[in-house]
Amino acid sequence: MKSEADIEQIDVDAVNSKTYRSLYEARKKIHPKRATGDFRRFKWAVMFITLGIYYITPWIRWDRGDGLPDQAVLLDLANRRFYFFFIEIWPHEFFYVAGMLVMAGIGLFLVTSILGRAWCGYTCPQTVWVDLFLVVERFFEGERNARIKLDAAPWTPSKAIKRGAKHFVWLVIAVATGGAWIFYFADAPTLLVDLFSGQAYFAAYATIGTLTATTYIFGGLMREQVCTYMCPWPRIQAAMLDEHSLTVTYNDWRGEPRSRHLKRMRKEGVSTGDCVDCNACVAVCPMGIDIRDGQQMECISCALCIDACNGVMERLGLEKGLISYATLNDYDANMALAGAGKHVGSPQIIPENVRDEFGKLSERVKRFSPRVFARTRTLIYLFVYAAIGIAMLVHLGMRERLDVKILPDRNPQFVVLSDGSIRNGYELKILNMKGESQQFLISVGGLQNPKISEAGSIYAADNWLATEVPADKTKALKVFVAMSRDHLRQSSTPFNFIVSEMGSTDQKTVSSMFKAPREIAK
Repeated sequence: MKSEADIEQIDVDAVNSKTYRSLYEARKKIHPKRATGDFRRFKWAVMFITLGIYYITPWIRWDRGDGLPDQAVLLDLANRRFYFFFIEIWPHEFFYVAGMLVMAGIGLFLVTSILGRAWCGYTCPQTVWVDLFLVVERFFEGERNARIKLDAAPWTPSKAIKRGAKHFVWLVIAVATGGAWIFYFADAPTLLVDLFSGQAYFAAYATIGTLTATTYIFGGLMREQVCTYMCPWPRIQAAMLDEHSLTVTYNDWRGEPRSRHLKRMRKEGVSTGDCVDCNACVAVCPMGIDIRDGQQMECISCALCIDACNGVMERLGLEKGLISYATLNDYDANMALAGAGKHVGSPQIIPENVRDEFGKLSERVKRFSPRVFARTRTLIYLFVYAAIGIAMLVHLGMRERLDVKILPDRNPQFVVLSDGSIRNGYELKILNMKGESQQFLISVGGLQNPKISEAGSIYAADNWLATEVPADKTKALKVFVAMSRDHLRQSSTPFNFIVSEMGSTDQKTVSSMFKAPREIAK
């Protein structure tokens, strides 16, 4: 029998063995080839537009008047304000932000249920920055084969210069990414000067450093690993898809069996599919997968494999669409035809007696059917999305630009004056959400012959007082309301403060209570 020491040694050997370590496969670096075609051009357009919006937006100016920031898009945390061109969101209106986040989520569900992982393939920040980093990599290191050779080559001055230049530009992009982000939270020109003069807050430098590191690591070093292992969406999106969702699909009913000698075999009368096993679809895939293996979690639906395959089909004189956006229903219908022996390979070799039948089906597959969009779930998503958006727009157009808060004095609740009248104190906070200074009238309703005054002044002869509130500011007032004992019938009397804007119909009514001694109620 083996001793305990022998058993422990066997366990250690097993841990260090090649068989055990193979369970944790090392990353295989992916060198995607540059694709050309409609989808690649669309991705270029999306990349330029999204990056342009991100980097340029903080520098757009928008005149809001004196005393207000002129940055078009600004998250002013110091003053707790969010500016978006002509829209200004205050802290108590945060539900607008919550509504936009809900709309973003529902919009993502809607797009996914129709077009699969279109968000991942075209507009996800990880995808956009990886595309940008790949442009830099190709510029310094060349195309796919040159990069593979460079990886395998020993270190030389030429290799060091290429790698160093690439990583330097990556770092510049990463720093610009972090720098652009903080410009959304302060006046961009002022903050830029403060950054280079060393006068900016530590939080600004820390944010730039954090975003620089994450952009450089995620976009330059980890790339597809972020999508596969860090992002939860690949695991969630399966619940968003159904048999009518469009996904990037290898049409194996047309491509199989594969052959590298397609033209020769067809001349010899051998039935073969359109796929020539050139691996062009694999070479351009940024995730390093083979779409011919079927739907995979790693696929981000960027459609670059469609461009690559269409280019090969065009050079071979075959119909495009061996890899295409297709629904599961259409795929199953074509597989049923192939299974019945009615279709193998390209339409050019379909038997005459089924060519018309396949032609009709093929044409139906090629165009976007209305049922792809008009389905119960997508209509529900669209209705909820539109309802939230319309409700927010209506509320935004009808929202009040005046807000009033009342805080009664608690200690003491009332004061008995020398003439026997009862006085209560209140703190009024008047918020003027307009871009210019406004005059307001403050009056009292629901009390008989009250006297209202501001702290530090004598009682007004009338039941009102006037005050001015600067543009886009809150003004706090200490207000006294006094009443004769003869006009009080209970210890707590409800009444209203009425704040009206002069020269406008804007008015705010806030209820409060007037406190008096208990013996008054007897």
